[in-house]
Amino acid sequence: MSIRDIPVRTLSDESTTLGDLAGDKAVLVVNVASKCGLTPQYTGLVELQRTYGPRGFSVVGVPCNQFMGQEPGTAEEIQQFCSTTYGVDFPLLEKVEVNGDGRHPLYQELVQTADAEGEAGDIQWNFEKFLVDRDGKVVGRFRPRTEPSDPAVVSAIESVL
Repeated sequence: MSIRDIPVRTLSDESTTLGDLAGDKAVLVVNVASKCGLTPQYTGLVELQRTYGPRGFSVVGVPCNQFMGQEPGTAEEIQQFCSTTYGVDFPLLEKVEVNGDGRHPLYQELVQTADAEGEAGDIQWNFEKFLVDRDGKVVGRFRPRTEPSDPAVVSAIESVL
């Protein structure tokens, strides 16, 4: 099974997959939080969506409350915050666990991918990013402090379009 076929739920509680959400687009999967020091990265993620969306790309946000309770809201509160504060227009999935025994199956696959330093394993914090190509292969992992506009992220996205 491809990572694009793993069942996920949207923030509005609809059953889907990355493949259904994004079609044949490349996807940047990001665990997000509304009350984190890195939350302003939403601005860069929205910019990536607007710049590369027309070329076959989509950001997919995955709310997670595992890091110091920084995503405490309900689905409705998360959606409202993201759309009104940052103009988020990319898909958001349901709130999930990205580490530990309750780790979502999507993240069970994603965390096997190594970052630029060759390290795989647990998500370090909110806003860790994974680039999935059109064929469902995870081709990049960018740690939380790597901004969406970082040349390494932009270059990786351009390479899969």
